[in-house]
Amino acid sequence: MNSASDQKAQLRRQAMAGRDAMLPEVRQRAAEAIAARPFPLAIAPGVVVSGFMPLTSEINPLPLMKQLAGQGARLALPAIAGRGRALMMRAWQFGAPLERGQWGIREPRPDAAEVEPDILLVPLLAFDRAGHRIGYGAGYYDLTVAQLRARKPIAAVGLAFAIQEVAVVPATPRDSRLDLVLTEREVIDLRGG
Repeated sequence: MNSASDQKAQLRRQAMAGRDAMLPEVRQRAAEAIAARPFPLAIAPGVVVSGFMPLTSEINPLPLMKQLAGQGARLALPAIAGRGRALMMRAWQFGAPLERGQWGIREPRPDAAEVEPDILLVPLLAFDRAGHRIGYGAGYYDLTVAQLRARKPIAAVGLAFAIQEVAVVPATPRDSRLDLVLTEREVIDLRGG
């Protein structure tokens, strides 16, 4: 297991098992703890924050998204545009209808306006303090973050349980770094390095 790909696959399996072993009420309390803490970035009126719909045992970003919407943020959710392509971010608000997209992920309907977020809440399986993350392996968020950063300043904010931190995530040139990671225990600011 020498390649970054093999190392990531092993970390992915370990992280998924650890996250899956958490009790649902513990996962919910973690999501609420993140939402209850002041958000580490300024939320100017109209700032666009893209969240995500949680899969399986992922941390639930909806409590945080509700808090940010209450502070004036406009919300968005990702829609898969196709393998090897960046995610489309579509405007969404609580109560708006969602459809099942690829892999059964809930996403805004195709008639929802496409937007360019200022802040991306990013799901992950594992992260390190260098700002590297492991997702599910398709590279959608790496592509999306890189594409958005080529157009404007954005903040990529990982949401995770504290147990998802690892010492080192093997990184490749195509991986996009996170600016911050929010866990139930702390705000980890990765912008200085």
